[in-house]
Amino acid sequence: MDLSNHCFQYLDLKYTCPHCEQELTMCHAPPIHVGDGLGWGSEILFICLNDDCSLFKNGWEFIEQQYGHNGSYRYMRLPNSNESNNMMVGSKDAFKGSVVDIEELKRQNSRFRREKEAISRLDTCVEEKNLEPVLFLLLDKYADIDARKRAAGLLVEINDINCIEPLRNFSFRDTHLEQEINMAISKILKAHYLKECVHCAELIKLRAKFCKHCRQEVL
Repeated sequence: MDLSNHCFQYLDLKYTCPHCEQELTMCHAPPIHVGDGLGWGSEILFICLNDDCSLFKNGWEFIEQQYGHNGSYRYMRLPNSNESNNMMVGSKDAFKGSVVDIEELKRQNSRFRREKEAISRLDTCVEEKNLEPVLFLLLDKYADIDARKRAAGLLVEINDINCIEPLRNFSFRDTHLEQEINMAISKILKAHYLKECVHCAELIKLRAKFCKHCRQEVL
């Protein structure tokens, strides 16, 4: 399941179940609230998944006697809120398949922070001739597309041939962005009086008749 950027704010939250004192687990919320048919007001719920929790263990008998069907309860708490609830569940596996992968969330959070830092550095990268934030955004397929297009527009101004190899070896899913990058590379090569060998892809002088790397004719 995809992790939204705003889920990062929940990484440091810790809650415990009042029935068993075990730490609650961060889970993706179901799309529909079973009680009123509406949403939960949050994409994340903190739920007690401890099968030995007294609420969960005693809930089976209570629901059987009270309602005549199979089920139990799990304790739930909404993040950044005092609101909690005992949610009815139909099996022991309920919500166990919706547990948020915390390590993946941390990795995405790290990437997201680096993306924001790179975007902020675009303002000074031409003046500083700093290719790093531009390449980071262009080579990050998850980065904001507008930021990537802005970065592509700065390639010619930075005019650094070191961008060519990493960009040529990256598979761009956005064809318009790829075209813009290809045009920028052509301008950078021209500004340095260089061209790419059609046989080995190495950079050679624009006026060269033979490639100094593969010795092939490049007329």
